Amino acid sequence: MGESPRSPQLPSELPVVPLRGTVVLPLTVAPLGVSRPISVDAVNRALAGDRMVLLLLQKNEVDDPGADDLHRVGTVAVVRQMAKAQNGMRVLVEGVARVRAEFLQNEKGAVRALVKPLPEQSERSIEIDARVRRVQELVDRALALATGLSPDIKALVATLDDPLRVVYLLASLLDMKPEDKQQLLEENELTVKLDAIAMALSREIEVLELKGQIESRAEKEMTDAQRQYVLRQQLKAIQTELGEGDGEAAELRKRVEEAGLPDPVSVVALREVERLERMTPASPEYQMIRTYLDWILDVPWATMTPDRLDPVEARRVLDEDHYDLDKVKERIVEYLAVRKLKGDLKGPILCFVGPPGVGKTSLGQSIARAMNRKFVRISLGGMRDEAEIRGHRRTYIGSMPGRLVQALKTASSANPVFMLDEIDKLATGIQGDPAAALLEVLDPAQNHAFRDHYLEIPIDLSKVLFIATANQLGTIHPALLDRMELINLSGYTEEDKVHIARMYLIPRQRDEHGLKEQQIEITDAAVRRVITEYTREAGVRTLERQIGTITRKVAAKVATDEAHTAVVDAAEVAVSLGPPRFRSEAAFRTSRPGVATGLAWTEAGGDVLFIEAVLMTGGAGHLTLTGQLGNVMQESARAALSHVRQQAKALRIDPEFLAKQDLHVHVPAGAIPKDGPSAGVTMATA
Repeated sequence: MGESPRSPQLPSELPVVPLRGTVVLPLTVAPLGVSRPISVDAVNRALAGDRMVLLLLQKNEVDDPGADDLHRVGTVAVVRQMAKAQNGMRVLVEGVARVRAEFLQNEKGAVRALVKPLPEQSERSIEIDARVRRVQELVDRALALATGLSPDIKALVATLDDPLRVVYLLASLLDMKPEDKQQLLEENELTVKLDAIAMALSREIEVLELKGQIESRAEKEMTDAQRQYVLRQQLKAIQTELGEGDGEAAELRKRVEEAGLPDPVSVVALREVERLERMTPASPEYQMIRTYLDWILDVPWATMTPDRLDPVEARRVLDEDHYDLDKVKERIVEYLAVRKLKGDLKGPILCFVGPPGVGKTSLGQSIARAMNRKFVRISLGGMRDEAEIRGHRRTYIGSMPGRLVQALKTASSANPVFMLDEIDKLATGIQGDPAAALLEVLDPAQNHAFRDHYLEIPIDLSKVLFIATANQLGTIHPALLDRMELINLSGYTEEDKVHIARMYLIPRQRDEHGLKEQQIEITDAAVRRVITEYTREAGVRTLERQIGTITRKVAAKVATDEAHTAVVDAAEVAVSLGPPRFRSEAAFRTSRPGVATGLAWTEAGGDVLFIEAVLMTGGAGHLTLTGQLGNVMQESARAALSHVRQQAKALRIDPEFLAKQDLHVHVPAGAIPKDGPSAGVTMATA
C-alpha cells in the first residue's frame, strides 16, 4: 500500500461544508445546493483562496452541527462553478482526495479543520483484477435489465484502467445509502471496496429482476378495462401527434354529463361517446355517431313550458283570436280546469273536421297561446312513407329521425301543441302506411314510450297535446279515427262572416298594408256583397283575400295622394274586384216549370242544387241523365221516374202520355261530379 500519485498538494487547513444525506466521493463530480450560513461562508472562503473545501457527512440532521456531529473522514473538493440561487447558491464540486479531519474548530460561525491525507491503494494484483472483471460483468447484467440507463456507462467502465475510479464512479451512480458510501470512503483496502460495489450491483440486479417479474405478472393480470384504458391513452397520444386531438369527443362527453338526461338516455349517450373516443375523425362511422349524439342532446327530454291553468284567461285568449267555435273552446277550458284540479293528466287527442278556411289550423295556434305552450305544425298531406313518422334506421346513409322528433327539437319543449295538419290526406306507398305508424303516437296508452327508429330510445309523448285537422272523415284510417276526439267545425253563415270580417279580417289586412284605421272604412253592405257575389266557400279564406285586394287598392290611392281616406261601400266593391263571379239563381230558377231545388253538401259547405227536367215528344219513354251523376243518383232518377209512373193517376198524368215522351234530367255544373243518396225527392218533383 502506498500513497496515490493522483493526490494533489493539499493545504493543512480547510473550511468545512457539512453535508446532509449525500456523500461526495473522490474522483467524481457532483452538484450541491448550499443554503446554510455555515456552508455559504465555507464556499466563499474557498472561492477567495485556493477554491478547496472539506466535505464531511453529518451524523444527524441538525441545522448547526458541531465537531461531534460530523464524520472525521471526508473528501477534499475543488469548487469548479458557482451560481447564486434564491435561497443560497448552487455549486459544482470535484472530489480530489480522501482525508481525515484531525482537529475541528468553530471560528466566527464557520468550521475549519486540520486535515491529513489518507493514502489510496494503487498496486494491482490478480485478486484486484478478478474483482474488477466481476464488477464489469455485473454492470453488463444491470444494463441489460435497466433499459432506462445509458449504454455509455458500460463503455465508460470498460475503458477505465484504474480500479479505484471504477469503485468511486459506480458508487456515485448506484442507489446506495449515504452510510454505505461513507463506509466505502473510510475503507482503506481496495479489495473490500470492490466487494462492496459488487454486492451493491448484485442487489440492484435482484431489484431489477424482481421489478421485471412484477411488471410481467401485472401485465398478464391486467383486465380488459385497464388494457382499453392504456390503448385509449396511446391513441390519444397518436392523435395529438397527428393534430387530431380528442377535443370534440371530450366536449361531447362534457355536454352529455351536464345535460341532465334521464338515466336510460344517459347510458346510451355515454356508450356512444366511448365509441367516438376510440375512432379517428377519418372513420366513416365517426360523423354518424357525432350526428346521433347531437340529436340526443337536442331532444328536450325533460324541458317543459309551464301551463297556463287559468280557464278564464284561456277562454279570453281563445275569444280574442276566434269568433264562435264555442264547442272547441269549451273542450280546452274543461281540460285546463281538470289539469288545475288533478295535476297530472294526459293531453286529449283532438281532431278538427271541417271545410277549408274555417280556422282549424289557426285555432290550434290560438290553443297553444292560451295554454302558454309551444306550437309546431306537421303537414301530413301526401305523406306516403312510414319513416317520415318513425324515422330511418341508423344503418342507412343519410338517416335521420322522424317528423315527430324533429318537431320536438324545433319546439325545445316536451309538452308542445302538435298540429297534425291534413290527416285525411295521408297516402299509402311501398314504403309503408304512415297512418299505421300514427296509431302508436295517438294512443294515450302507448305514446309514453314512443320509439323512433333512428334514436331507438323511448320518448315520452304523453305530455304533448295532439290536434289533427281533416276536411272529411271518409279517408281516415278507422283505427286512427277511433283514437281521436272528433270536433266538427261547420261552415260560417253570412252573418258570421260579416262579424268575422269586421272583427278580425279587416283590421288584419289594414295592418298588413300599412293603413291607419281612419284611412279606410269598409261597410257591412260592402262585406255582404263580397260574400255573396265574389266568394263561395264555407270558411273565410277567399273572403280575406278579396278584402286584401280592396285594401291594396285603397293603399295605392293613399300612397299616391289621390285620397287621404276611403269609404268602401257596396257600389265600390265592383270597382275594386271587377264583375261579380257568382249570382243567386234560386229566385230565378224556382219560378220556372221543370226545375226543382234541393240541398247538396260540398267541401265548401252547403249549397243549392237544381234539378232540371224536360219532356221531348215523339219518343218511347226513354230516360236520359246528364251532369256527371254517380251511380246512386242515376238509380235515384230511375226510381223517381218509376214512382211518377206508378202514381200517374193520383198525379192526374195520362200513362200513355209518359210512354210516348222521352225524359231528359240534367243537373247543372256538369263539370263537377255529383253523387249521393238523397236526391230522389227533388228529381221526382222536377
